[in-house]
Parts: sequence; C-alpha cells; structure tokens
Amino acid sequence: MTMEKPFQNLTLRSVEEKDVAQFNELLSYVFQVTESDIEESGFENKREMIKSKKPILELSKVFGWFNDEQLVSQIAIYPCEVNIHGTLYKMGGVTGVGTYPEYAGHGLMKELIRVALQNMRDNQQWISYLYPYSIPYYRRKGWEIMSDKLTFKIRDTQLPKTVEVPGKVERRDVDHEDVYCVYNQFAKENHGALQRTQFNWEEYWRYENEDERTAAIYYDKDGQPTGVLFYWIAEEVFHIKEMFYLNQEARNGLWNFVSAHFSMVYWIKGNIYKNEPLAFLLEDSQIRETIEPYFMARIVDVKRFLEDFPFKPFKKPFHFVVEDPVAEWNTGVFSLVWHENQLHVSDERIGDAVHLDIQTLTCLLMNYRRAAYLARIERIQTTEENLRTLEKIIPDMEAYFSDDF
Repeated sequence: MTMEKPFQNLTLRSVEEKDVAQFNELLSYVFQVTESDIEESGFENKREMIKSKKPILELSKVFGWFNDEQLVSQIAIYPCEVNIHGTLYKMGGVTGVGTYPEYAGHGLMKELIRVALQNMRDNQQWISYLYPYSIPYYRRKGWEIMSDKLTFKIRDTQLPKTVEVPGKVERRDVDHEDVYCVYNQFAKENHGALQRTQFNWEEYWRYENEDERTAAIYYDKDGQPTGVLFYWIAEEVFHIKEMFYLNQEARNGLWNFVSAHFSMVYWIKGNIYKNEPLAFLLEDSQIRETIEPYFMARIVDVKRFLEDFPFKPFKKPFHFVVEDPVAEWNTGVFSLVWHENQLHVSDERIGDAVHLDIQTLTCLLMNYRRAAYLARIERIQTTEENLRTLEKIIPDMEAYFSDDF
C-alpha cells in the first residue's frame, strides 16, 4: 500500500527481523526510554535490549509505514490467549504503537489500526487488548476500558493480624515451576486473565529486573502450591508486584508472610488488578487506595465473538444493532436466538433491538459495567425486558488482567 500526499514515498508493509533496531528506536523515542530505564530493567545496554526484541518480531505480526527504508510509524500484535468467562479466546495484544512527530496527523495510525484489525480477524483473534496511552484516542478506534488497577499503600501498623492456616510459605525464584503451576490454574478460573506462555512471561518481566524480585509461594497442608506473591523490599518498603491465589486460605497465608515483615518495613505498597478494594478486608481500613483504568479491550469480529460467548440460556430472542468506527464488518445487526440448548447468531432482526456501539458492547460482555448501568448513562438503548435479559445471561465476574505489553 502506498500513501498519497503529503508523503508520496510512504509504503505500508510488515516490519521484519532486519528492522528490529528501527522498531526499538521508534519505541524508545515515542515512550522516552532512557539509558537509566534500560539499566534498571536489568539489561546491560541498549544493544542488549534491542536484541531481546527479536522474538517479538518473530512471534508477533508488526506493520509499519516506511519512508523508503526508514520506519516512521508502527503497530505490533502479540499472539495471546485469554479467558473470557471460562471460554478461551485467541486475543490480539496491541502494542508498540508509535509515529514520529513529523509524520503525525496524516492518518498513518488510523490505517495501521485498520490493517491490524483485519489481520487479527484473519487469524481468528476475535478480541483485542491494549494498554492505552490515550483512552479518548482508542475509544474513537473502538476500544473500551475492561479492567482497573488498584494501587494501595498501608502502614506497618495496619497490616492484617495473622490468621492461622494449615499450610506454609516458601521463598522461591520468580521462574520456579510452582509459580507457573499456580498461575495457570488461576488464569483458567479468572475472567479476563492472560494464559501466559513462556513468551508472555518474558514480556511480563521485560522492564523489571527479575533477579531482584522474589516469589513467595503458599503450599497447603498437602504440599500443593495454591498462592503466589511477587515482591521486593527496598528502603524499608515492602513492594507487592502481584498476588494471585486459588482460595482464601492461600490469600491469608500470603498476607501472614507479608505481616511477618512488621519489624523490617514501615510501608507496604502494591497493586491489585481487580476491582476488589483491599480496605474492606483489613481491620484498620483507613488506608490510601487509588483506582485507575488499566487495560482496554475491543471485539474484533462481533459475530464470531458472540457465537463463542458463554451466555446463559434465555427464552426471548433479541438483536444487537452495532456501530463500529473502524471495522466495517461489525456495523450491522446481530440477532441472538437460543434454540435446542444452543446459541444461534444471524443478521436478521429477530426480537427487540439493543442499540449500542462496539465500545459499549465490549464493555458489556467483558462485564466492566452491567447493562442496567450502561442504559442509565444512555450508552445502551433498548427495552426494560431486554435489559433484564442482558443482566441475567451475561456472567457477573469482573476482569482480572495484570500483564503489560
């Protein structure tokens, strides 16, 4: 594809392994990655970090605009798999998005996003995730907020009291096999979660020095690992990168481990990747918590996404009327009929209509907000009966997503 004026020499093509240095230089410029950032990540120098990006270009699909042979705008799609209410979906993780400022404002990224969505559709990635540098920008392209990150800070005196548990905690390396064992089971049980491959784990630690992180693993009375805490201690602060567990026993066991550091630290800081305020679980709830939108999602192909979605059975059919600003194949009618214990999706206008855009449909099915709320703020237009149906048939579990790409 060739770009017309004002940049007549621009062509759109796949970014290849030979372009890895340009790929990384554009990322570094757009996101202002400094040499000190690279050193703190555990890389010896920029060359080592650039070399580490080669697997991304080997495993991912990357598109870019080139001015002759100079890469000036790019977008990358990570191959991922996520749990959507218990159903595994292939997911296109959008990252590496950037354009040099002198080429901005000419529609380069709009075309790259369209090409990326078509590529995801061709690869049966019916949903896409991304971390937004600008929520309004990506909303205009069809993405919507799907999950939050809660950051907390508590004093040592506010640590929860020890709860007696039958198991024990052991400190391990962050790449211990039991870490993977717990996370794999956790990700299968939690809506929104990434099914991490070795590639995904490498990305998880890419910009952190994993040699300076420790995994605390909770083992139950039978010796089975059921909870993991990634942490480090610096300047009398206990930092929690992530805590995931399979049951409340493991949660209590891991917090017992944190509380055991009472004499070593003044503050405990950490993140929770689900709308589950820590304050409610503490005896002293007067703590500082900050909640902010974290990741955004977008349905790539409405029909195929709906066909695989685990709706609960329903009696009266209805249809979605969807508008999509970029992916024209999503603009239209999608009827849902439950017949003989199976969902049927078609383009006929069956039953009452649910009018909404692709952003709102994504928000609804990812369960970031419920149907009744979206109707109150006029993001959905439909009948009261349809709203009650949507409330009943969409699983009520909030998305958990703790990765960064």
